[in-house]
Amino acid sequence: MGAIPHEHGTTFRVWAPSAEAVALVGPFNNWNHESHPLTHETDGYWAADFADLGPGTEYKFWLNTPTGQLQRNDPYARQVTHSAGNSVVLDPNFDWEDDNFQMPAWNELIIYELHVGTFNAPDPEKPGTFYDVIDKLDYLRDMGINAIEVMPATEFPGGRSWGYNPAHPFALETDYGGPQAFKELVKQAHRHGIAVILDVVYNHFGPGDLDLWQFDGWSENNGGGIYFYNDWRAETPWGHNRPDYGRDAVRYYIRDNALMWLEDYRVDGLRADSISHIRNVDGSEDPSRDLPDGWSLMRWINEEIRQRMPWKITIAEDLLGNDYITRMPEDGGQGFSTQWDSAFVYPIRHAITAYSDEERDMHAVAAAITKVYNGDAFQRVIYTESHDEVANGKSRVTEEIMPGNAHTWFPKKRATLGAALVFTAPGIPMVFQGQAMLADGFFSDDQPLNWEHAEQHSGLVQLYRDMAALRRNFHGNTRGLMGQYVDVFHLNNESKVIAFARRDQGGPGDTTIVLANFANQAYDAYAIGLPRSGEWHVRFNSDWEGYDEEFGNFQSTGTHAEEGIYDDQPYYGTFGLAPYSVLIISQNPQ
Repeated sequence: MGAIPHEHGTTFRVWAPSAEAVALVGPFNNWNHESHPLTHETDGYWAADFADLGPGTEYKFWLNTPTGQLQRNDPYARQVTHSAGNSVVLDPNFDWEDDNFQMPAWNELIIYELHVGTFNAPDPEKPGTFYDVIDKLDYLRDMGINAIEVMPATEFPGGRSWGYNPAHPFALETDYGGPQAFKELVKQAHRHGIAVILDVVYNHFGPGDLDLWQFDGWSENNGGGIYFYNDWRAETPWGHNRPDYGRDAVRYYIRDNALMWLEDYRVDGLRADSISHIRNVDGSEDPSRDLPDGWSLMRWINEEIRQRMPWKITIAEDLLGNDYITRMPEDGGQGFSTQWDSAFVYPIRHAITAYSDEERDMHAVAAAITKVYNGDAFQRVIYTESHDEVANGKSRVTEEIMPGNAHTWFPKKRATLGAALVFTAPGIPMVFQGQAMLADGFFSDDQPLNWEHAEQHSGLVQLYRDMAALRRNFHGNTRGLMGQYVDVFHLNNESKVIAFARRDQGGPGDTTIVLANFANQAYDAYAIGLPRSGEWHVRFNSDWEGYDEEFGNFQSTGTHAEEGIYDDQPYYGTFGLAPYSVLIISQNPQ
């Protein structure tokens, strides 16, 4: 479908079942629809091969329909001049050089979500580009990040947007640098050991600059025409523009889009936006509003990906706690690899942003830590900040804690407490752009990150580096943080202290203890149970003054486990524990 360049020209194909005639027009023929006609194939498909047209050709489709003559951009256009401009025949050639990237296992991933336009924008008057992201890959690699999740980067109206209003689903945003620049980002990320996960939007298209709308002139009920539902099923929070998941051509359109990113652009995974609005009109669990065709479409796409490229990850944003989203299709599931987990972010954000210590519920924190889907700890992505959680009336965690004073002690301490749980609880950890450098305020597509913060708060950036190193077991003594097992064995709701164990196979160098204090109270010797005898070493203390000069540098050293039942463990030990702090504790490998 679309424009397929080859050695002797370009083949053009388009689906327009209501058209009576179709032609190719553009500057090359002075927009004359008589010189380059397409031939009707079957089932509303039209195609032709033109030897005189190659990569770089600007074009549109001219359609003669019962409702009049129309000019439309190619629905499959992989490049456009701009969102309201012309389609362009893309040159498919790109030198990937020695790219042979190996996708990390899910339990090794640390995801960094970023927005291309604001992540790194050297000229604040212009959105950042894919090349500007490349300039910061060293920073991300050094922080321990091994996957970036790129907010939607397909062509949208104008130059500034979150990206969730795709006008041309197959084309890369021109202001970001277009398709070749995106391929360069993927190649360079791979060279840095970083996977690229792309956010895709299939729950609606548009609404602006949307040539898919009433594409060939046909519609019902003043609806969107052949690419959209034309009845009550079209209704979304973003307009009456939900694709018709029951039409074969539309199903192939979305499936082709997903496979294009994974195969042609070599991205390592997809994060599908608001899956709840693909499987249900309202994004709810009301069965009377379900969209079975939407469910089966996403299941089919996941099956195709698993069959062709089982090492590539698919992430669902559903946020309704539904096990079937990440259950295998053969077991009745939709087949996503993992999903964003509201059962983590909501209770943890409440626990760290609540005004008083009395409001922090350790039972809710324990439930958030131990939540699991289908018995697999890594079928969820956990975070305290995402683009949705720091906008739409909400702000950065530090800003929520103390509006206008986000760089003071309380916000820093409690935000790093939440981040430490992200890196130590079961799940795939994710941080949002600027989180490590203490970006304040809220996320907006016209407010670039201030990279001076990375220097001003270099200690906090180091805190994230240290947590990432422990999470990925760089030092060989915290393998349990990559394991399936979790046990909250100590819960003190009165003192607001919780401790849990993580392990993979178990034993020294594996079993890892996380001790977290959710109150403004220090302890010289806080006792918890321990699963083994011997020396236990503090690998990480979030109160270290090296992370921030305002931190207390509270003395938190290792301990020798004493024999005796405590917290249902055979041994126990004591640790110095600072206010709003986390300790990560383990034994040396034998």
